[in-house]
Amino acid sequence: MINVIVELSKYIILTLMIVYTFHCFYTVRQSDEEDRNELLRQQLLLIFFIDFTAFLVLYLKTFNFKIVEFYAEMLLFFAAIQILYRMLYKKASILLLNNMCMLLSVGFIMLCRLDISSAQKQLLIAAGVSAIALVIPVMIRKMRFLRRLTWVYAGIGIILLAAVFALARTSYGAKLSLLGVQPSEAIKITFVFFMASFLSRDTSFKAIVQVTVVAALHVGILVLSKDLGSAVIFFAAYLVMIYVASRNVGYLALGLAGGSAGAVVAYHLFGHVRQRVTAWKDPMAVYQNEGYQIVQSLFAIGTGGWFGMGLCQGSPEKIPVVKNDFIFSAICEELGGIFAICLILVCMSFFLMIVNIALRIINPFYKLIALGLGVEYAFQVFLTIGGATKFIPMTGVTLPLVSYGGSSLLCTILMLAIIQGLYILREDEDEEFEKRKQEAIQRLRAGETINNFGTCIRRKQ
Repeated sequence: MINVIVELSKYIILTLMIVYTFHCFYTVRQSDEEDRNELLRQQLLLIFFIDFTAFLVLYLKTFNFKIVEFYAEMLLFFAAIQILYRMLYKKASILLLNNMCMLLSVGFIMLCRLDISSAQKQLLIAAGVSAIALVIPVMIRKMRFLRRLTWVYAGIGIILLAAVFALARTSYGAKLSLLGVQPSEAIKITFVFFMASFLSRDTSFKAIVQVTVVAALHVGILVLSKDLGSAVIFFAAYLVMIYVASRNVGYLALGLAGGSAGAVVAYHLFGHVRQRVTAWKDPMAVYQNEGYQIVQSLFAIGTGGWFGMGLCQGSPEKIPVVKNDFIFSAICEELGGIFAICLILVCMSFFLMIVNIALRIINPFYKLIALGLGVEYAFQVFLTIGGATKFIPMTGVTLPLVSYGGSSLLCTILMLAIIQGLYILREDEDEEFEKRKQEAIQRLRAGETINNFGTCIRRKQ
């Protein structure tokens, strides 16, 4: 009987995920507020039923009561974050909030499948950070001085990265963490704030050179620390923000050329870069060494097929670092390729929402912040999935909100809180625009009334 439930569950979960993914894109197109709210409520129900089905299967396969306790705690967390955002921020993007809850749900399901203790730690971090993040939208709206802290952001980033390079121990071939914390995750935010602060005031050639030097210091230290994934993410954010701020295609072309040249130089200078490329080109040739991770990842993806093996039916534990860098492979194996594609589409809708917010914000500082954070998020997703599927060389980054990792989860939730603040700011700008528009119309009508009255008087005379 349990095997029948497990087999049926993967089709139920897949169907619910497909419907949720459709809602992500369809909701944006709804102009009627009542219809949009109804679709958002349906999204919450879909998340609930996906979680209920998945955790029921996990319990039936393990009979571990800790899974039931975790499920109850997770529901309490989701209910609290949904209620608090609706109470505190009437203009918050509920779709953005729902997508965050969906991605966290997928992560919690897979972490419970792999290691219940890791899932408990992840939930505790998510709850604590979310509580802190509730004040960030207010800070974005009220703290106008953030734009003036240009060199503070740059100083924090360079000092912390240099400290990691000098003091951190090598783990998985790279220097990533200091005292259990990965500073590069937090510096993703300070780096974007630095770029936005500088470029919103000046886009002259001199300013571009200064920004480039600071960005090169960030990327250079990361390369020396062998944190290739973060280096690529920083470079992508720099390139896009430079182009959008200056509207100069030449800067974009020079940046791409410089990045390509830097990649070639890094390949010849650093052995760890050559190892990653070798494993990417022909992982079977170095199966016992560098290629082991990617080969196991591809085996898992191939085994899962379109519909997956079902929860607790695969062998994701055979993939090294599966909870962190290769959780996408575990999702493909047990939940299926179609589910994985839907997950990618949910991440894509996330990014498109952020871009839409950036395009509609008038203030250039906030516009560049939204764009920079969106690019960092999108590239991190691309690097994680691309590395797991052998589309690109492995870079060692996590899938935001899904993979296990305290620093990554913390900074991603903070980034989304900043995006919520910018969304609310955009709504305020729209309201102010409509208010001014109505006032102008009223003045115009009042002027027409006076003119008509004057004309009538002249005719009578």
